[in-house]
Amino acid sequence: MHRTDRDQPGVSVTQHESNARTALVVVAHHRTDSLTAHTARRAVVRLEAAGYRVDLLDLHAEGFDPRMNTADQPDWGNREKAYSDEVHAHMRRILDADVVVAVFPVYWQSVPAILKGWIDRVWNYGFAYGRSKPRLDGKRILWLGLAGATSDDPVVEGMQTVLETNLSEGIAYYCGFSQSTVGLLTDAEERPQRVDAEGNLLVGEAVAGAEREAQYADLDRRAREFVEKFVAEERVAA
Repeated sequence: MHRTDRDQPGVSVTQHESNARTALVVVAHHRTDSLTAHTARRAVVRLEAAGYRVDLLDLHAEGFDPRMNTADQPDWGNREKAYSDEVHAHMRRILDADVVVAVFPVYWQSVPAILKGWIDRVWNYGFAYGRSKPRLDGKRILWLGLAGATSDDPVVEGMQTVLETNLSEGIAYYCGFSQSTVGLLTDAEERPQRVDAEGNLLVGEAVAGAEREAQYADLDRRAREFVEKFVAEERVAA
């Protein structure tokens, strides 16, 4: 769904010619039947309904290797270096997108290794940062993170802060994005999990039947609201 690369690996590229708005949706989960994958598919539907052309990047399905290698950084200090073909293709997809939506499970108050590796390899020095005018300047990103903690778990406030500091301040804004929003979706587990006042993890009984349907309908609603607000803000910015 993304444009065929016509450039050499030096990334001397321009934005896509089409007037259509493009959203790059990045999914970081190893199972296609996961709640994360379901949330990503729902996000795609909402974006397409809003008129976006969607480039769906399923990192696991496409076999992305998150490990940095010497081909990705043949000369780290050279901003004009030729990146590996794989990384250059991913750079094109980011450049061709007006907005990015990343959907992932929250692991240890962070992103999964495959998403972190995608950022490490693709958001490379000389491409995403290290220039007076960032190539990603003005783009917008929505991070949708699914967490097992219940909404009333005291850990949630700190988790939101850590994710916003890491993803928005440490990555997106550092790379020139004009807006970065972290949408934390709690209550993503069938068995409710929370930490008590003594720091003990409490795992409840698995929800079922109507209670389970209501729980996931509410998660769908919250995810939809994050996407719709993000789309509305894009229209105002445009």
